[in-house]
Amino acid sequence: MRSLEALTLDQVVDMARYPLSDLAGTRGQAVVSRARRELSALGCTVLPDFIRPSLRDVLRQECSAIAPRAHHDVETVNVYNIAVDSALPEDHPGRRTFERGNAFVARDRIPADSLISRLYSDTVFRDFVARCFELPELHELADPLSGLVLNVVAPGMEHPWHFDTNEFTVSMLTQQAQSGGVFEYCPNIRTARDENFDDVRDVVDGRGERLTRRLPLQPGDLQLFKGRYSLHRVSPVHGGIARHSAIFAYSERPGVIGSVERTRQLFGRVLPEHLAAEGRAVRGDRLLD
Repeated sequence: MRSLEALTLDQVVDMARYPLSDLAGTRGQAVVSRARRELSALGCTVLPDFIRPSLRDVLRQECSAIAPRAHHDVETVNVYNIAVDSALPEDHPGRRTFERGNAFVARDRIPADSLISRLYSDTVFRDFVARCFELPELHELADPLSGLVLNVVAPGMEHPWHFDTNEFTVSMLTQQAQSGGVFEYCPNIRTARDENFDDVRDVVDGRGERLTRRLPLQPGDLQLFKGRYSLHRVSPVHGGIARHSAIFAYSERPGVIGSVERTRQLFGRVLPEHLAAEGRAVRGDRLLD
């Protein structure tokens, strides 16, 4: 096999199955159309074996090598990632709390020549993601920490039920847990106009089986997800192997930088760029979070 530095996109991605460089062609249009249909109906689509199976071990080894660089923190949280002592009615789902024990490796601690870093910055890949989400274009985050991250869920930990701040999420499992660590979600449980607190309450209280789907993800699968409107979690991880997943964060507009509070929560630190950008964020809806 050639060195990683010499690998081109078509040697990393199975272009016969996912022709990223010919999205106007028949096969390219079919892949994009399928992704759009599933995102519209289910809020999620999975592209199996997006990374060539021959590179799965490389993907796992690279991410396992950087996983120790993660910032670990155990917090008491709710599904909206707002203060747990917020003034909410007694039966509000935001009053239910969970222990979150996942960790993140920031972008500035991920080697630029790693598979996930090169994929994140590839313009052909980014254009493909934009088309799947029916967006005219996407931009890398200007944030030096949160554009690309590796999520680490150690044995005994979980990423409990929550909504994403971003409308869409792009991720790739790089290492399976020995047991547990299943991605579970409730498709389109809320909209930009309706929080649907009753169904959210059922899920967080353990009565939401009818609303919940589970995805059997494999390393190298690409997952596109509308996490703003779909409640989701990674179930508790068991055994002796952590769950690793790469998260590719993009924005519809250039120059996006995360808030000081959220950045410190995720990475345990902030940089001058975060302090300079504080207060400039614009919300696209009025959801609780």
